[in-house]
Amino acid sequence: MRDTIKLQAAGARMIAHRGLSGIERENTCAAFVAAGNRSYYGIETDIHRTADGRYIVIHDDDARRVAGVDLCIEETDFDTLRAIRMTDRDGNLRADLMFPSLEEYIRICRQYGKTSVLEIKNHFEPEDIENVIAIIRDLEWLERTIFISFDLPNMLCIREKLPEQPAQYLVCEFGDDLLDILKTHHLDLDIDHRAVTKEHVAACHAGGIEVNVWTVDTPEDAQRALDCGVDYITSNILE
Repeated sequence: MRDTIKLQAAGARMIAHRGLSGIERENTCAAFVAAGNRSYYGIETDIHRTADGRYIVIHDDDARRVAGVDLCIEETDFDTLRAIRMTDRDGNLRADLMFPSLEEYIRICRQYGKTSVLEIKNHFEPEDIENVIAIIRDLEWLERTIFISFDLPNMLCIREKLPEQPAQYLVCEFGDDLLDILKTHHLDLDIDHRAVTKEHVAACHAGGIEVNVWTVDTPEDAQRALDCGVDYITSNILE
């Protein structure tokens, strides 16, 4: 039976990447519940806008890798995507493994008291960001949600609409202008763990910026991140 790798991560909050994707199929309700039943501080996931204006949980732009179906997520309606079933990590087709809605993800986070770490995939128009905020607010979980995105305009839209909302800018490297961007727009950082140094973290902390690192799956990499002083560690399997 698979289980997490236990980590003594005092000082850092652990985030389950795409749910507990080291055990269950990523970004499914099963993965979110598995994370909910463990000690994680938060549960990370990804959302796309469907062709009919709803919000569905999946990382990729298409369904090929996780479901073997050649459909572009943002060009397909919600019900068509919802009808797809996936296999578990052992290759067994399971009726319960489907693409969750945004609402289902938030309800599971709320049920288990886990902070939602919500990645907005690709570029969202402002009205879609408004709709996402409204859905989470209606479910009374906005105060326990951290928004993340690689798309800087998404982050600036979040900041405009929610000046004090936790929001982490996703990046692959610590560029020369990154610190200025974070300070100017009151954003925290979510960065590839391989690209961060102790000096980077110290500079962020000096500017009041928290640091999350992704995706850390070995105790050795986690210890390096902890030695750098990061605030969050996002992992598929470490707990």
